[in-house]
Amino acid sequence: MQPRMKNPAMIMSEIMKPIQTLLAVAHKGGVPPRTLELVHLRVSQVNGCSFCVDAGARSAKNAGETDDRLFAVAAWRDAPYFSDAERAALALAEAVTRLSDRPDPVSDEIWNEAARHYDEKGTAALLLSIAITNVFNRVNVATRQVAGEWVSSAEAKAS
Repeated sequence: MQPRMKNPAMIMSEIMKPIQTLLAVAHKGGVPPRTLELVHLRVSQVNGCSFCVDAGARSAKNAGETDDRLFAVAAWRDAPYFSDAERAALALAEAVTRLSDRPDPVSDEIWNEAARHYDEKGTAALLLSIAITNVFNRVNVATRQVAGEWVSSAEAKAS
């Protein structure tokens, strides 16, 4: 596959600083970094963003995530590797990502389970992380960004 164009964030590079600021703030919300990595990966899987699935799996691995959990995140409901708090975050991530799939996309049951595990700041961090991942996914899918391309670019800059 060939990208339709360069990533818009590379063309309009001034957007990266505010996005990085949003991500940094979301990572200060008290949600474990590995949970945010899993949320990013699951949202990217739901959206079919191969670029972000690839980058997200690598990032999660670098953050200490295990292969068992990475391999099973797409089937998190049935896999034994995830805590109740992680399951609540993943359920919220799917619901917020699939807003048009049901009349009440983020049901009280999903919301209350997330709120049981995360305080208001943590829930805000999850919501911001989910939203930012959805932005990345939509841009990358629309422009057909190639999985692994960011690795090649980083390696090329290093040499």
